[in-house]
Amino acid sequence: MQHVTLTRFPYEEASNRPGTLRLEQGLLLECGQHLAPLDIAYRTYGTLSAARDNAILVCHALTGDQYLGDTHPLTGKPGWWSRMVGPGLPIDTDRFHVICINVLGGCMGSTGPRSIGPRGEPWGTEFPPITIRDMVRAQALLLDHFGIERLFAAIGGSMGGMQVLEWVATYPERVFAAMPIATAPFHSAQNIAFNEVSRQAIFADPEWHAGRYWAHDAIPARGLAVARMMAHITYLSEEALTRKFGRRVRRDPKASAGSTPGGAIGTASLFGEMFEVESYLRHQGSSFVRRFDANSYLTITRAMDYFDLSAEHEGDLSAPFRGVATRFCVVSFSSDWLFPTSQSRLMARALNRAGVNVSFVEIESDRGHDAFLLDEPDLDRTVRGFINGAAEHAGLKAAH
Repeated sequence: MQHVTLTRFPYEEASNRPGTLRLEQGLLLECGQHLAPLDIAYRTYGTLSAARDNAILVCHALTGDQYLGDTHPLTGKPGWWSRMVGPGLPIDTDRFHVICINVLGGCMGSTGPRSIGPRGEPWGTEFPPITIRDMVRAQALLLDHFGIERLFAAIGGSMGGMQVLEWVATYPERVFAAMPIATAPFHSAQNIAFNEVSRQAIFADPEWHAGRYWAHDAIPARGLAVARMMAHITYLSEEALTRKFGRRVRRDPKASAGSTPGGAIGTASLFGEMFEVESYLRHQGSSFVRRFDANSYLTITRAMDYFDLSAEHEGDLSAPFRGVATRFCVVSFSSDWLFPTSQSRLMARALNRAGVNVSFVEIESDRGHDAFLLDEPDLDRTVRGFINGAAEHAGLKAAH
């Protein structure tokens, strides 16, 4: 395990702040390449206790970042889990020190394809292939820096849940409680296929320029937007789409005027109309290209595709968790077809075979995979109950 010399911060300075840690010694990646220097961008909420025993790491999903509980600096929108993280909320920042880290390969401050590489220009497609384990090992270096030897809890949904599972598999002694939500112990063939279609949309964009789009003062906006549209469909359920949009149409004023809708995507709709669901997806695609880098998207989706906890254990999914003392709560949603309940059950059974303390909760919801980001009272109760129960077992001070 790599360690850095610990720099102790006063507790006040270690709370409620964004930052970036630069590690000149870098990180040896699983592919064998040494990545240095290494930047790790993070955001913290709440106060780290004197014993440094109340830290909760929240791991973000594919297109998330470290701004989970406050206003995003690029979009001006609330943090992606601001309904879950904050004073008095299920992940209570009056009680816990919450850390969220932009993953390795990301584009919000952590080292990724947009960072300057050895040639003195952005890495682009020459950025080395990374894995979920590489992301976790980078996060561990940040925790080393803050002197946090053990996390009270690691929590995350989707790709964030993959990181939670990897955290326990790689550093079992460093995680007291783990909550993987709407995730799986490996990326399915179907999900790899969806990711490949999204990547091909980016490659097909005329502004792709073999991944060196910055040198042409361009971005592959159309391709990246289509990739986002494709992915976003998988995050929803048929019931959610029907309830929200049905077959309703809206007049497209730009199309009716004989012009092509502006932004990253779209051509004039037939008869000057478009379905509301089309308008929604176009908005999702157009807004995405303003905050996310195409090469980061390629890098991170590939890392998800590589993920398979049993690959090093001859297909035995329980092997990485034998002897682990971490308490688990595995959560799924009934209408999630991207990471279906069957995969969560598979994970829970493997943990059970390994002798791990594990509970499993399937939440009834018709909102699909994105339910973990939305207003789901049953999820709130599950998160709050698991954290409070784990805190009691950990001997942490009760909430006031």
